[in-house]
Amino acid sequence: MERQDKIVRASLLGILTNVLLVIFKAIVGFLANSIAIILDALNNLSDVLSSVITIVGTKLGGKEPDREHPFGHGRVEYLSAMVIAVIILYAGLAALTEAVKKIFNPIEPKYSAVTLLVVGVAVVAKLFLSLFVQKVGEEVKSKALVNSGKDARNDAIISISTLVAAIIYLVTNISLEAYLGVIISLFIIKAGILMVRETYSQILGERIDREVSIGIKRTVKSFPEVTGAFDLILSDYGPDMYLGSIHIEVPDTMTAAEIDKLTRIITEKVYKKHNVLLSAIGIYSVNTKDKEAMKIKGQVEEIIKDYKGILQLHGFYYNKEDRAISFDLVLDFACEDRNKVYQEVHDKVQELYPDYKIRITMDFDVSD
Repeated sequence: MERQDKIVRASLLGILTNVLLVIFKAIVGFLANSIAIILDALNNLSDVLSSVITIVGTKLGGKEPDREHPFGHGRVEYLSAMVIAVIILYAGLAALTEAVKKIFNPIEPKYSAVTLLVVGVAVVAKLFLSLFVQKVGEEVKSKALVNSGKDARNDAIISISTLVAAIIYLVTNISLEAYLGVIISLFIIKAGILMVRETYSQILGERIDREVSIGIKRTVKSFPEVTGAFDLILSDYGPDMYLGSIHIEVPDTMTAAEIDKLTRIITEKVYKKHNVLLSAIGIYSVNTKDKEAMKIKGQVEEIIKDYKGILQLHGFYYNKEDRAISFDLVLDFACEDRNKVYQEVHDKVQELYPDYKIRITMDFDVSD
């Protein structure tokens, strides 16, 4: 609830600020015949709508899990961030249309000291709003709020350019209104496209943040029984809801009861420290009794060292009784033909040990 309250308060501040700016800019823009100031006012109006959507998205995303959505509704916030990005993009396209019209049908602006004052105040207000909203957005991990903060910063830059154009007109009597309107529009469009791309990428599912991945693996490997942590996968169900799975290497001498106790403690520690719920911990058994296993592993490592596409070998286990050799290979996404690399490694190991079953799992480079 605290996170939700922070987002709502920041959004309400944005709504109040932008409503006041819309009113003052619209009045000044029409009185001064300034297309640039009018477009700036329309842009602020879109910011009001963005803040409203942020609040709605946060409220919907904060709903408790139910039968249809057992992992909650947190992903609604990503959709609201996308809607905000689309609104900004639309506002830019609409502004561009109006600005181009004014190039062919120019209207002479009538700037005054009041005009400059209002635009100057708007710059200061937007800069403070941008810093505050982005800070809160990053603090509570709200993409929609971060997008709103970035948009406020862009608005401040637009207002500065409007102020510069007004000063140029007053000094030289040269009107850059319509052309400035085009530049402002393109600036808004670019910001909208970048936000759409960024949010789209997040909805698709992005690579785990390097610091988060390394931090979780470091926590898992802090247990003396764990000799390695691999294949960390996180599923994002909203800014505050992460489910994950990981594989760990443990000695083959551990009993089921000991492993059960270990995995429960690991799950608890990772959740407390990283706010990530490990819903599954897979087990790799490490040979501790058979010296021949280390010899075979060394031979396999010698085979794969010439393959640039192979990033890692882990989960190696030599089963003498079943005459089986098992291990996982992590392949780079840049590897052009993963299946070919897999088959070549398999065939070379099989050639060394023709009487053994060679079981290779091809993993992907999903986390650092």
